[in-house]
Amino acid sequence: MFERMSEQFEGMQPGRLPEGMGRGTVLVDVEDRGDAFVVTADLPGFDREEIEVNLRDDTLELSASRETAEETETSDFVRRERRRSDVSRSVRLPEPVDAEGTTATHENGVLTVTLPKRTPEESGGTDIPVN
Repeated sequence: MFERMSEQFEGMQPGRLPEGMGRGTVLVDVEDRGDAFVVTADLPGFDREEIEVNLRDDTLELSASRETAEETETSDFVRRERRRSDVSRSVRLPEPVDAEGTTATHENGVLTVTLPKRTPEESGGTDIPVN
């Protein structure tokens, strides 16, 4: 009965998540601060050790995974839904960034990744003269 009520409640909130996103998706804000992109993601309940941040080309990959404690002989759950939690998200960045200068912090359930933009000479581009 609780599961049915929960499903009905979720169904009453269209537009709560961006289309195509469901459970297990990390919602992010991507801010352009001129010289850097700042990606902020809410990851409540995850410890710093459970979070992975990877940068592949121009795509930032965020993931977090945790398992709840093992049941003991004295455990007497009426309902147990928090066995394992995995979330992830890939964010394509609009410009090349400096991977070596990228920093990530996690405080109070909020992950903040700062990605400095590459200057044109760092991006490996070549000026081609027009004759």
